[in-house]
Order: sequence, then structure tokens, then C-alpha cells
Amino acid sequence: MDPTQVAVAQLAITVAEPDANRQAAADAVAEAAAAGARLVVLPELCDSGYVFDAADPAAEARGLAAPAADSATLRQWHELAARHRLVIVGGFCELGADGRLYNSAALVDASGTRAVYRKAHLWDSEKLVFTPGDAALPTVDTEFGRVAVMVCYDLEFPEWTRLAALDGADLIAAPVNWPGYSWPAGERPAEVVKAQAAAAANGVFVAVADRCRTERGVSWISGSLIASPEGYTLAGPVLADRPAVLTAACDLPRARDKRVSARNDLLADRRPELYAWAPDKRVAAATAHWAARFVANGTSYPDFQATMARITRWDDWCREWGRTAQHYE
Repeated sequence: MDPTQVAVAQLAITVAEPDANRQAAADAVAEAAAAGARLVVLPELCDSGYVFDAADPAAEARGLAAPAADSATLRQWHELAARHRLVIVGGFCELGADGRLYNSAALVDASGTRAVYRKAHLWDSEKLVFTPGDAALPTVDTEFGRVAVMVCYDLEFPEWTRLAALDGADLIAAPVNWPGYSWPAGERPAEVVKAQAAAAANGVFVAVADRCRTERGVSWISGSLIASPEGYTLAGPVLADRPAVLTAACDLPRARDKRVSARNDLLADRRPELYAWAPDKRVAAATAHWAARFVANGTSYPDFQATMARITRWDDWCREWGRTAQHYE
């Protein structure tokens, strides 16, 4: 099988301008198709924009959201996928059947919407607008390989990216909106490093589509990239405030070989029986010690027990001890 041309489209998105945003996406998909792309990744929330009205962000987002089954954005992607004979992964603002808002992504091909994923790990003010998804991330079989879908901050959780690898993903497609900041000279933004690390740690390709254009005072890293299973960049990161379409030839089946030496395999060498977290015995001993002291001072034991029941890690116990001791002493 010949390598698959994968594209990531860094778009200039404007909040509350869905028609213009969809046109920008259509133009980028056409450009990627002309370069031979079979998979195109678009940014997070690329129909609605991201920086909602600070006075009532949920209200503005709700006005821009639509159910997946009746989304003008997903209908457009279906038409584009059929016209250009490719697969599109992108982020959209979803109104769920439960009336809640979701920061979602869809994988769409010529047959229609193959998967809808709701972002599980919400970033900062997203928590004021969206409900986190509670379903497993999808890994979809396509004509050219298995594609997992996640959104932005999800990519920073090793447990989540590892699940994609364990599910047989060849490539992780990640629509993102990485807010801008300054990083040390000679370094790359931490988000770029984490995307490359996710690729290397799991032996998968990672395709990240970021955005550009300052939106209501918020700038962006604009770090669109495609990383190899070794963690090296095949295209990008752009790191410039401009639209861009990056492509790279990705031999997706190569990601199924997890061998990293003659005697090592990224997945076969795992020892999950050692990874299960267990409560620290120091916590139980310290809690027992202080419980006796507080009870002797007249503290209600059930009250104390309820307070301490949520503390299971030693460093958390040490931080909590001062506040708890001051309260009960």
C-alpha cells in the first residue's frame, strides 16, 4: 500500500461567523485534496469559533450549536468528503439531545458521519459552556487505516492516547485551539512537545490542526503539525499566525509494528499489573493517629471521617492536614 497523504488545515476562524468559517474549511479541504490528501484534519470548534461572549458564553455558544444529526457543518463535510474522495475530521459545536452543549469532533467520509466524539477533558472556561463527554474515544476503520479522534486537551493525557494505541489506532487526529503564550527561546511550545511525545510513546502518527487569527483578544500557538510514530515532525509545527495546509506522506500500517529494538515492543513490554494505583498506607496511619487526637478534643468522629475520606494520596494528605488540623483543633 502506498503511503497516505495526511493534511492538517490551520484556519483563520472568527467566532459567531459560521458561514465564513465553513467557507474557510471548504477552501482548505479543496487545497488539501489538490495535494493528494486522503485525510484532512480541521481545528477545534471550527464552525462556531472559540472565544464566546464573556458576559454569557453559554448563551452565545448555544446560538451557534446544532445537533450532529442536523448540523450544517457535518452536512458540508459529507459533501466535501464525497466530492474529493477523502476523510475529514474536525471540531464543531454540538447541541446534544439532552439539551447540553458539547465540544465535539466528527469523522466524516463519503458515506456520511462515521463517528461523533465529545471532548472528555475540558480546558479552563470551556467548563462554563460545555458538558464533558463520558464515552470512549472512537477509533474508526477507513480505507487507508485506523483513525482515532480526540480534541485538544485530551491529547495531553497519556492514559487517553494510550487507549487509542491499545485500540489499534494508526493515527490520532486532534482538532485543537491552543491558546497562545510565550515560550523560552530555542524551545517549542509544550503542547507541541506533548503531541510529539504522544506519538512516540504510543508508536502512532499524530495529526494536529490548530487555528490562527486573534479572537476577542486571544491569540493562538498556531502549532499545526504531523508527527511520526517515532515522535519526529513530518510537517510543521507552523508556529505563525497565518492559515496553512500541511501535508505529509504517512505509511499508516507502519504504526502497527510497535517494536523499538530487537527485544522491545512498546505495547508488549507493558506491565499493567504494576500500574494499578493503591492507597498509600501512610495516609491510613496518619488519619488514624489524628482521628484519636481530634476525638479526644471533642470532635465528632463521623464529621472528621467524612472530611478525610476523600484524601487517599500522601501529598494531598499533607496539604490538607494544615487546614483540617486548624479547623478541628
